[in-house]
Amino acid sequence: MAGFKTHISTSTMVGVAYGYWGVATQGMSLESGLLAGGLCSVAGMLPDLDSDSGVPLRETSLFMAAIAPMLMIDRFRDMGLSHESMALAAMLVYVGIRFVAVEFFRRYTVHRGMWHSIPAALVAGLGAYLIMPCPSEAIRVYKSLAVLIGFLTHLILDEIWSLDFSRGRMRVKKSFGTALKFFGKDWWANVSVWGKLVLLCYLAWGDHGILDRLRQRVRLDRERYMIPGPSLFPESQAPVYPQPGGSYSVPPYPAPTQQAPGYAPNNYWEAAPSDSQRVAVPPAHPALPWSSDAGAF
Repeated sequence: MAGFKTHISTSTMVGVAYGYWGVATQGMSLESGLLAGGLCSVAGMLPDLDSDSGVPLRETSLFMAAIAPMLMIDRFRDMGLSHESMALAAMLVYVGIRFVAVEFFRRYTVHRGMWHSIPAALVAGLGAYLIMPCPSEAIRVYKSLAVLIGFLTHLILDEIWSLDFSRGRMRVKKSFGTALKFFGKDWWANVSVWGKLVLLCYLAWGDHGILDRLRQRVRLDRERYMIPGPSLFPESQAPVYPQPGGSYSVPPYPAPTQQAPGYAPNNYWEAAPSDSQRVAVPPAHPALPWSSDAGAF
């Protein structure tokens, strides 16, 4: 059986190749490629959750408990949770995985049981699909396949290590065929894993409808309880000034008036003369008979 370092190293290299493939050929963003590579690396440790004790169980549970709440942020947002509620839900998920799920695996699973199987790999991939809603279905499937590939990488390594090539010939160990299998020896374990697979397939099939209903309900709740605040400068409200008597009143605005257009004289824009520049002009008088201006009699 391959060791913990072999599993994590191989799944990490496969994750790097898978992330590069998505970014280079499938048009995925760099962030999506890095996240998919990390998911593939972590998923390479998932089958060791059925280990009774030791480094694989401890490291795998710690990784899962830390990563799962971060992957569920979009799911929490679709549910309409506030920031405080998201933090509380993340803590509950961490405690549930770190203590409840780990204790369940320790008590009710055996190493190389049905958790080391192809249906279990599909369960892990569908579980990742459900907790990671994305606006793009292609990105969602891309990330979910990263978990499936990392899980299968672990199973393939276990089968390879079941072959002994020492002494110049191949020898098949007793553990051969216990990883890449569809059914195990325990019928209850078979029913449990296959039942989970059917349930997750059903939930994944109707997940889009569930997400749409959740988002619609959140939108309606926000519109229902939203109280519009007053605007800073309402157009229909004039400024209010304090009065001497202590009351506040709104001063009336004068109604605009229209005046007939006037015409200014030609020298309207010329500067007016000062007092020193003004010259007294004698008043006009009628012409006298003896003056030359008078007409002939």
